[in-house]
Amino acid sequence: MDFVPSLPTFLAFSLAILLLALTPGPDMTLWISRSLRDGRSIGLMVLAGTSFGISIHTILVAFGISALIVASPTAFMMLKTGGAAYLLWLAIQAIRHGSNFVVKADGDSEASRLNAFINGLWVNLLNPKVIIFFMTFLPQFVTADDPHVTGKLIFLGLWSIILSLPIGIAIIFGADFLSGWLQANRKILRGIDYTFAGVFSIFAAKILMTQAK
Repeated sequence: MDFVPSLPTFLAFSLAILLLALTPGPDMTLWISRSLRDGRSIGLMVLAGTSFGISIHTILVAFGISALIVASPTAFMMLKTGGAAYLLWLAIQAIRHGSNFVVKADGDSEASRLNAFINGLWVNLLNPKVIIFFMTFLPQFVTADDPHVTGKLIFLGLWSIILSLPIGIAIIFGADFLSGWLQANRKILRGIDYTFAGVFSIFAAKILMTQAK
């Protein structure tokens, strides 16, 4: 299969992805916050949304579209402003509605699942740091003169999603497991709300300070 990299490259990439999957970021923060608030079914839909966002970023990098976005000052400014605004909105939601929930009350709602998926999708699509990361990370595992470079980039991007899924699922199930205990400890739960709000705000500030080059 021409789109599969050599075994040493594949193993090195896999190890790097596993380490990155364990690194906290806006997507992991959102998985946990929504799982605590609405249960694991909603957390899994958020995970599906973030994973779909990564697949889109992979396609954009593979076909050179991400480079065009980063090269345009206007497009890049719009992207990072929108991304920061969305994370700040999530921070406000965490404070306003974080503890005011009944665990798994709306987990079976079609609208709630769609909302969770969209939350996950936007938190990745509107993050310029993800674009820059994929532009600089994926090409390290291919060579520019490889005639199958596009296929290999797509393969590596999709493999990163598959490899990260078990970690994301474990995190979501862990958060869901703790949700019942947290319901009985409202002060701790409220503290977590403010913690999530603070984390989203920090990520928003980091996005605003992101430079294209």
